[in-house]
Amino acid sequence: MNRLHNYCLVLVLFALLAGGLLPAGSAPVRADGTPSHWWVYIGTYTRGDSEGIYLLHMDAQSGHLEMVGLVAEAANPSFLAMHPERPLLYVVSELWDAEGGPVKAYTVAGNGELELLNEQSSLGAGPCHVTVHPSGEYAAAANYGGGSTVVFPIGEDGRLGEPTAFFQHEGSSVHPQRQQRPHAHSVNFDAAGRFLFVADLGIDKVLVFRFDEQEGTLEAHDPPAAELAPGAGPRHFAFHPSGRFAYAINELDSTVTAFAYDAEAGRLTTIHTVPTLPDDFDGNSTTAEVRVHPSGRFLYGSNRGHDSIAAFAIDTETGRLTPIGHSPTQGSTPRNFNIDPSGSFLLAANQESDTVVAFRIDPEQGSLEPTGQRLEVPTPVAVLFASPGQ
Repeated sequence: MNRLHNYCLVLVLFALLAGGLLPAGSAPVRADGTPSHWWVYIGTYTRGDSEGIYLLHMDAQSGHLEMVGLVAEAANPSFLAMHPERPLLYVVSELWDAEGGPVKAYTVAGNGELELLNEQSSLGAGPCHVTVHPSGEYAAAANYGGGSTVVFPIGEDGRLGEPTAFFQHEGSSVHPQRQQRPHAHSVNFDAAGRFLFVADLGIDKVLVFRFDEQEGTLEAHDPPAAELAPGAGPRHFAFHPSGRFAYAINELDSTVTAFAYDAEAGRLTTIHTVPTLPDDFDGNSTTAEVRVHPSGRFLYGSNRGHDSIAAFAIDTETGRLTPIGHSPTQGSTPRNFNIDPSGSFLLAANQESDTVVAFRIDPEQGSLEPTGQRLEVPTPVAVLFASPGQ
């Protein structure tokens, strides 16, 4: 019965597409209900040839990549976040204006093109990360240069309203150049949207805030932070799909810290910390992105300098990490990467070599195998998958 249902669904969608009743750029689903291809938005630094945000198509089965082109002109769109339910995209422009860099709201057309709705000041220099609350009613951003966190309401039309919360971080740590003051680097809500977690590279803490969904306000939690080792430099943060664990990738000492997460109490408890570099590596390297596989069985982190993706197996009972190995990204400085929603492919963005490279993920072992797919994209620094016609 299910096979017949899926077959009929595909026929109906094909007929709608042929008749022009689906938006341009939408694709029929496969028999298992997943799209036949993914949209991939690439954020960039616009210091060289890049002009803003680019769109790729990736075949969901083969991993074949195709460049669509520039879909929005923007200055330094260094991180992107999709609305959980609506065709809306939120973007930070990483500009170092002391008064605040912009956070932008876009509508997503049926063919993947972006149209700017509005923008708001982040109230701090160098906004570098953005996320959307699970309800879709708020967006939060981290200001790296300003060392602060800001929250915006999202209106019925998708526009960003005036900030409802702003929190200035305080403190420093041991690194003489990178940790003389706070540097907020990422913002992540938990699955229930009750708490906001902010990794601050400058003070070696993952700050924890209680979030008031009615008012859009932040209040320091008790305890107010999870402490990392001096000089670790927590950069990005990711929850396990079970909600029982979370992981911080530490830029300065090239490690990943695993936490147990008590969702009711909003509390992180350190499990252990593991290196992202091989024991025999002798050189300069920093980490960047961390992602948990949709299955919850694997974790990946990027090394800039070693120019690799480090893979780990996750013990789903304890949250502990066991190294799997390292895969060269076939380029220089993999600042960002992402995993497609089905968990089949990983796309690595090599910032300094202007390439996006595809890898197939072994579903049993978690290892990465190059697909041979490689596209030139100027200064890519963010990768975001989206369903066509979302």
